[in-house]
Amino acid sequence: MSTELPHSILFCCDHNAVRSPMAEGLMKKFYGQQSYVQSAGVKGEMEIDGFSIAVCQEMDVELSRHRTRSFDEMKEWGDDLGSFDLIVALSPASQRRALELTRYYHMNVEYWPILDPTGLGDSRAAKLDSYRQARDQIIQRMTEKWGAPTQSDVQI
Repeated sequence: MSTELPHSILFCCDHNAVRSPMAEGLMKKFYGQQSYVQSAGVKGEMEIDGFSIAVCQEMDVELSRHRTRSFDEMKEWGDDLGSFDLIVALSPASQRRALELTRYYHMNVEYWPILDPTGLGDSRAAKLDSYRQARDQIIQRMTEKWGAPTQSDVQI
């Protein structure tokens, strides 16, 4: 069963370097500009992860220009969490932080338990497989929630 796309959605994870940028890029690729989509992390001190870039590039999703940011940086830059219709937390820490920051807002915060692929795999191929697994979990959640991608060039 698919639900209507939210007008605005924020994906969040621990560092905004692996899972949440993948989700942001995939959402934009699959559903175009039907929703305003951003991502953030509990912390934002890391750069985008190269393996995330690689597995998303396999699907023509460009992440190399992504700049990480934290919830605190969003606030400093004037972004209002209350303006999002939905926050999707992809890690337990980001779920806790999102709930804490939005306790006075009327909005939905969902938790999608997506694999953290960092540190998994002994070889490059094994690491890429772990990142593909996380990417594919995000895709599965999106398509279960919002249906098949609406962009005509998307192949999943």
